[in-house]
Amino acid sequence: MSIKNVRKEVMQTLEKNVDSFLNDYLIPPEKIWQPSDFLPNPQSDSFMEEVREIREISKDLGNDFWITLVGDMITEEALPTYESWLMDLDGVSQHEENGDNGWAKWIRMWTAEENRHGDVLNKYIYLSGRVNMREVEITTQHLIADGFDIGTARDPYKNFVYTSFQELATYVSHNNVAKLARKAGMKNLGKMCKIIAGDEMRHHKAYTEFIRQIFAVDPSEMMMAYFDMMKLKITMPAMHLRESFGSQGNLFDKFSEVAQRAGVYTSFDYVDILRKLNKAWNIDKITGLSADAEKARNYLMRLPERMERIAERIVVPDTEHQFKWMNPIV
Repeated sequence: MSIKNVRKEVMQTLEKNVDSFLNDYLIPPEKIWQPSDFLPNPQSDSFMEEVREIREISKDLGNDFWITLVGDMITEEALPTYESWLMDLDGVSQHEENGDNGWAKWIRMWTAEENRHGDVLNKYIYLSGRVNMREVEITTQHLIADGFDIGTARDPYKNFVYTSFQELATYVSHNNVAKLARKAGMKNLGKMCKIIAGDEMRHHKAYTEFIRQIFAVDPSEMMMAYFDMMKLKITMPAMHLRESFGSQGNLFDKFSEVAQRAGVYTSFDYVDILRKLNKAWNIDKITGLSADAEKARNYLMRLPERMERIAERIVVPDTEHQFKWMNPIV
């Protein structure tokens, strides 16, 4: 049987547990928080007063903070790209006799939860008055239109490695923004980013569980898929960030520098995530590996130390990049 067909068969086996995954890792809309829980109520007499308070407090934080918060929001707003990519995986189908199969159902419900993140951040940033929303909206539209290639093709193993990594990376980013917001006295924004981070951690645990179960039934191919993704290096979802009239990806390096300088997401965070994934999947204890998979395991075990040495040599410039997001609205 071809590798592709084996993967499909494994996905079909795991699909039998999708309902338990939904119950364990996702929360019904009526029970989970909604964006309006953190935003001024437009039906309240105190609405304008609350908006003025947000605008006043927002003045206390510098451009680096707002650039990283906007970048996080835009990354969340590019959700249509992520859903369409996942819907194309081998083993995922929207066209079964009764409609969506279990995996398609999971992806739709995961997407529905993720959608709230960009929604609440967008509204808060809009109310803050600190950014040029038209420029932000142009960047978001470009990011969705440009799409991305994360190097996984339709391989579910590689895609679940990617989502395991990225969900933890977004947890780190939102959690660090929450700390900065609370330190500046923006308690509500801090709480908002903290609870978004909690969602990301819950989703991370789901995807790492999918990988754990794949390791149990197809250890060698799962190890090779993990190796391929780490050797390629994880591509960031915002890799194609651009401004109005800019070329594809011309903004990403500048944004990354700001995020590192602000301590929101750094090269050391990347290394820490590698360590956590190795530990979560107990790759040092997996048995029954092929010779190639054993070599892949050895590479993965050594990789965090190698990446850490590289991270220690990185010097983050203190250049104050100009972002159109922060330009006054004309």
